[in-house]
Amino acid sequence: MLKTVLAAGALIAAAIAMPAFAGEAGVNAAAMAKFDAMKGVWKGEAKGTGPGGVPFNVTQTERIGPLLGGDVLVVEGTGYLADGKIGFNAFGVISWNTQTQGYEFRTYNAGRSGTFKMTPTDTGAVWEIPAGPNANIVSTITIKDGTWHEVQQYVTQGQPARTVVEMNLKRVGDSEWPAAGAVKP
Repeated sequence: MLKTVLAAGALIAAAIAMPAFAGEAGVNAAAMAKFDAMKGVWKGEAKGTGPGGVPFNVTQTERIGPLLGGDVLVVEGTGYLADGKIGFNAFGVISWNTQTQGYEFRTYNAGRSGTFKMTPTDTGAVWEIPAGPNANIVSTITIKDGTWHEVQQYVTQGQPARTVVEMNLKRVGDSEWPAAGAVKP
């Protein structure tokens, strides 16, 4: 009897909880359309100053595609050293947060992760990473005529902005990633 009551209770709890998990994909696709220019495969040069002031130069690639019916954009950036080895690799998800009514960029790189403010612009996007008291790392992406130009600057109160990374990429094609190869029923 106790097992029957527990099983019934579990079924009722599941039925109540299900609407919280159920939902159609693509409900935020219209909001995410502001980032459509970023979709595709990109390749070019990235240069900057790494930890300890060491300069770097890599062949940077970006692949960006929609998932969940366009509710999110999935981003993978890979920087290749001159010898072909990976010198940089990052993953991110851009989404619209219905609770905060704002865009966010959840990123992962080298054991670090965070959720950051992302703002679409008429020519691309801007995203910011807190970098200490009164300081941010501000990345400004400009996309025009198949070219992606991104400048990442360290901005701290009372000092001029200092460029730490600059990328110049060309769009080399469409991307079916990450939807291609999805598990079929």
